[in-house]
Amino acid sequence: MIGAARPEAVPAPVPPPLPPLRAATPTALADRYAATRGAVEAAMRAAAARGHRWRAAMLRAMADPARHFLSFDSRDGGRAAEMFGDLARADRIAVIVPGSGTGLDTYGLLRGGSMRLQRALGNRGTVVAWLGYRTPSTVSLAAATPGLADEAAPALRAFVRDLAGLKPAARVSLLCHSYGAVVCGRAVHGLDVADVVLYGSPGAGVDDTAAMGTRAAVWAARGTGDWVGRLPHAAVRLPFGTVGLGADPVDPRFGARIFAAGDGGHSDYLNDGSPALAAVARIVSGQTTAEAGS
Repeated sequence: MIGAARPEAVPAPVPPPLPPLRAATPTALADRYAATRGAVEAAMRAAAARGHRWRAAMLRAMADPARHFLSFDSRDGGRAAEMFGDLARADRIAVIVPGSGTGLDTYGLLRGGSMRLQRALGNRGTVVAWLGYRTPSTVSLAAATPGLADEAAPALRAFVRDLAGLKPAARVSLLCHSYGAVVCGRAVHGLDVADVVLYGSPGAGVDDTAAMGTRAAVWAARGTGDWVGRLPHAAVRLPFGTVGLGADPVDPRFGARIFAAGDGGHSDYLNDGSPALAAVARIVSGQTTAEAGS
């Protein structure tokens, strides 16, 4: 079935270059969202013309004028940065970095969690779903090595720095799910962020919080139903590279602040009613004088 082709095999046009976004004003943001919508529509037409019905349907939904993308590229499984909330008014911003298996064709989980978190934050909170890298397949050697995270780290660093330049007074937090925690662990050194939140993490590509090189508060959680807890947590350095993703972020020796995640599974952290969702909203809002899970 053509509609079930591998994500990277779906043809997609090169998106036009975007001028720098120099201000987070309503007018500047509206212009950026209109430009990225044009890129989404061009990718939708290309997918439909080749008979890739699933991808075309996903892109048609993304082209809705109510959707707001700071960037978009449909090639190689897809790259996107979608905004939830009003960036012009935001005083707290959460950047969600997703994990393995995430792409345009599996985007619903990332979008749903982003929407639920933004509702929990309220009108002054903005959430960015940052699909800014080529994620590994869930069952693959790449998902057990930091290589793709190392490739992704410069893009995440640049995005966060640009965002901080647009909103210098806003509180910015990195929310890192699954393999996304490895991306954050490799990228956060020296970044001006308030919090780094690792949830459902198989490791962060570092031995402990000190090795992350950040002044941010580092938080970690794992649901009791999350299969990641059954994985080995180590990194073995071999002549051809590193296998393994480092120490367990919820191990006390790692040094993170632990918050309650309940009994959910690997994809349940940002579900409605989840203790993890409530805790993450408190962290992003700066309400951390007590344990976030309390």
